[in-house]
Amino acid sequence: MRGLYPALSLTGDRCQLLCEHCKGLLLKPMIEATDPDTLIKKCLNLAHSGHSGVLLSGGSDLEGKLPWKRFYQAISRIRSETNLFISVHSGILDFSTAAALKEAGVDQALIDVMGDDETAKKIYHLDGLQNVITSLENLFKSGMDVVPHVVAGLLNGRLHGEYNALHIISRYQPSALVIVVLSPLKGTPMSGIAPLSPIEVARLIARARLMMPHTPLSLGCERPRTREGQVMEELAIRAGATRMAVWSTKTIDMALSLGLKPLFQPTCCSVPYREEFSSKVSLKQ
Repeated sequence: MRGLYPALSLTGDRCQLLCEHCKGLLLKPMIEATDPDTLIKKCLNLAHSGHSGVLLSGGSDLEGKLPWKRFYQAISRIRSETNLFISVHSGILDFSTAAALKEAGVDQALIDVMGDDETAKKIYHLDGLQNVITSLENLFKSGMDVVPHVVAGLLNGRLHGEYNALHIISRYQPSALVIVVLSPLKGTPMSGIAPLSPIEVARLIARARLMMPHTPLSLGCERPRTREGQVMEELAIRAGATRMAVWSTKTIDMALSLGLKPLFQPTCCSVPYREEFSSKVSLKQ
């Protein structure tokens, strides 16, 4: 998350869970904010400099949890003193934590949903899928806007539980659904795994569209940036995607040829479109 919607890590580059597809490497480009005062200072500076919002993220403990409790008051101050849109990578959490994040002023929660125990255990190093489902339920019960993410191809580059993940998510009313695609990272055990083909991703998106016909559906920022990635973008639109992160010019041209009217904003693709996000964010008066 760069540009006008940066990600901040509440744990710096530290993570105990060390999922197989990440191993903490995705934390390194994030802005470090490991204590409440630093988080407040950096978010105020981001607001002053015209940013649209922030994604609060970080590494997880061995249970998949982030240290939210020590940041409630900081988030509340950021909410009261800026117009930043605040997203969180929630991780595993109980209802009291979800409710406290909502009360503090978090606008939306992002959470990875896998559809099987094998992926939850082998890739995410979690105890199993049930903790993820319970966390998803807690987020919805809190009244927060929830944007589930499905990472396609996580189990050795093949589809495994992704369709069941869609079934799980379809029980609720997500604000949006983001499909991202495994992009093997150098330095992780999955670096040599080939990502899914564009047609496999398009079929998953099409199924999501059929199951949740009124839900905004996005092809997220994590996906291959290859020639096949270009094909993936085009097929995603034809399959029913209504949002896309980091699009290509060719894809925009194709969308226009289909009679679509693209709207642009410099935020995470989970964030709903708002005209004010095309202008600078300022501190509240």
